Amino acid sequence: MVRESRTDRLFMVAVYVLLATFLAVVLLPLLYILASSLSDPNAVSSGQVTFWPVDFTLRGFQVALSDPQILVGFGNSLFYTAVGTFVSVSLTLMLAYPLSRRDFVGGGLLTRMIVFTMLFGGGLIPTYLVVKSLGMIDTRWALIVPNAIAVWQVIIARTYLRHSIPRELFEAAEIDGASHFRVLWSIVLPLAKPMIAVIALVYAISQWNSYFDALLYLKSDDLYPLQLVLRNILILNTQSNGMDVATAMERQQLADLLKYSLIVISTVPVLLIYPFVARHFTKGLMIGSVKG
Repeated sequence: MVRESRTDRLFMVAVYVLLATFLAVVLLPLLYILASSLSDPNAVSSGQVTFWPVDFTLRGFQVALSDPQILVGFGNSLFYTAVGTFVSVSLTLMLAYPLSRRDFVGGGLLTRMIVFTMLFGGGLIPTYLVVKSLGMIDTRWALIVPNAIAVWQVIIARTYLRHSIPRELFEAAEIDGASHFRVLWSIVLPLAKPMIAVIALVYAISQWNSYFDALLYLKSDDLYPLQLVLRNILILNTQSNGMDVATAMERQQLADLLKYSLIVISTVPVLLIYPFVARHFTKGLMIGSVKG
C-alpha cells in the first residue's frame, strides 16, 4: 500500500475545498430560488427567505400553471427541444460519419471548411436575411433549421467515430454488401451511444435555454418558447395574456413570487433528463482521451 505524502494530502484537501466552493456557488442560488418559489409572497418581497421556505405555499406555481401563455410556451419549448435535438443529432451524425472515414476523398478539405465556419460567420443581419428569404420568419422551423448543426459537436462525433470504432468493422460490412446508411444504422449508432448521449444532451440544453432566436424570428405569441415568456416576465416585467391582472400581477409581491416559480418550472425538465444520460455522459467525457 502506497502511503501518501504530506504534500499529497494537502493537495487533496485543497482540491476538496475548491470543489466544495464550486458546489456552494452553484447549489446555494438554486436552493434560494427553490425556497423563494415555495414561500409566501410577503416573505419573498421582504427578504425573509434564505435557503428554506417561509410560510410554505404553492401559490406561485398555481398562478403560473393557470396562465395559458405559459402552458403554450412550455409546450412549444418541449416541441423545439425534442424536434430540434432529433434533427441536430441526425444531421451531425450524417456529416460526421463520412468525415470519419479515412477513404473519404476530400474529407480533410471539407473538415477545414467546416471549422472555418466556427471561427468566422456572416453576422446577425445576413443570417436574418437568409432565414427571411427561406420563408421561415414566424415559423417553428426558424428555431430548428438555422442552428441545426454545431461545428464543435461535429468535431466530437468525427473524432469518436474515427478512433473508437475499428476500421475492420466497416470493411467487413462493405464485403457483405452493406450500404453506408446500413453501416451507419447497424454499426455506428449502436457503438456510439455514449457520444450520441453527449451531443444530444448539449443540443437539448442549448435548444431549451435558447430565446434570442425566438426574439428575432418569431412574432406570434402562440409560437413563443417558455424562455421568451420567462424573459418577458423577468426582464420586461410584462403580463402574459390570459392571467388575471386585477387579482394576480397587479401586486408586485405575487409578481416576484411568480418569477422564482417560473425559473423552477423552466429548470425542471433539464434536471429530469440528465439522470437518464449521466452514465453515457461520463463515458462521453473520455472522448479523445489518451489510451494506453
